[in-house]
Amino acid sequence: MRSGLAAGAALASSHPMRMLHVNSGNLFGGVETILVTLARLRHLCPDMEPAFALCYEGRLSQELEAAGAKVHILGEARISRPWTVWQARRRLRHILREEPFQMVMCHMPWSLAVLGPAVRAEGQRLGFFAHAFHEGRNWLERLARLTKPDVIVVNSRFTERGVANLFPGVTRGIVHPPVEPGKVEACRTALRQAHNTAEDAVAIVQISRLEAWKGHLLHLQALAHLKDLTNWVYWVGGGAQRPEEREYLAQLVRTAEESGIAERVRFLGERTDVREVLAAADIFCQPNLGPEPFGIVFIEALWAGLPVVSTAMGGALEIIDDSCGRLVTPNASELAVVLRQLITNRDLRAELGRNGAARAYRLSDPAEQMRVLSELCGNGQPAIHS
Repeated sequence: MRSGLAAGAALASSHPMRMLHVNSGNLFGGVETILVTLARLRHLCPDMEPAFALCYEGRLSQELEAAGAKVHILGEARISRPWTVWQARRRLRHILREEPFQMVMCHMPWSLAVLGPAVRAEGQRLGFFAHAFHEGRNWLERLARLTKPDVIVVNSRFTERGVANLFPGVTRGIVHPPVEPGKVEACRTALRQAHNTAEDAVAIVQISRLEAWKGHLLHLQALAHLKDLTNWVYWVGGGAQRPEEREYLAQLVRTAEESGIAERVRFLGERTDVREVLAAADIFCQPNLGPEPFGIVFIEALWAGLPVVSTAMGGALEIIDDSCGRLVTPNASELAVVLRQLITNRDLRAELGRNGAARAYRLSDPAEQMRVLSELCGNGQPAIHS
């Protein structure tokens, strides 16, 4: 077994830290958005050179390659088929023997459980990026716990509280997801026309995975209280990626019809133009029923100059305050009151929107967060950042 620690120390003195990010690659959500951002904006952190290892080809691999990043495909791996796991591990070990990396960062428990042992077998420094609150109880978390990382990166204070359930005592640090700043020059009129939305209508947008805890049903229930207001439209961004998400989407369509608001609900499908959609909207609302570990889309909405509405739990508590949005309990009537206020008060929307960019910069400036990530992982003795 060769020592990646010694090699890493020598290289770090004269070269950028090379970090291999490991992920499954078969889905696309917040974690994958972070990886694409690290690839696309890598010029902001010259001290860190990212590469990527994925088990599945798809949208993530395509966007990483389009950003000019190096992507290694390890082959499809399923824990229920152990031989596929062994094959992926062998491919990863071969990569680590051929290329020097100062850190291999596994994103989420699946990557740590499946591929972490290969990193350990090659004597490489191993990191774990926790993107969710972990209780340490389910079978995947227990399996991941068998491979102890050298450092843990978390995306929020809320997420940090859960890592002790997996790896108590391991050095850790907070790195907020880097989110590219600035509004885009979108054609508001054209996008609204494409989704049958009048120019003077108040477009309330939600862009998220189609999962029940994201609060779409609560959102529809609240909007059903606002049928007396004639000038709002609800845009639902997000495509069904799994069978249960297709079933959930059908439930949302039925609920909109049964609530009598179907003509004002637009299902936009999966979006690769999130920033453009946000720039053409007026309010962002995602009333989670469970705690969001961080909430990248909240930051994206703040950059776009939108007031942000969510429920008072999880990462939203660290992002949204009264200067840029509103937090409510997961109650349809309370949510309806806040939405009514924002729909009918253009000046309030404008005031909250103006404050959003400063809030987004303070929390998720890409250059700063990538610097913190490099500092955490580059010297072998990262400090806790909060």
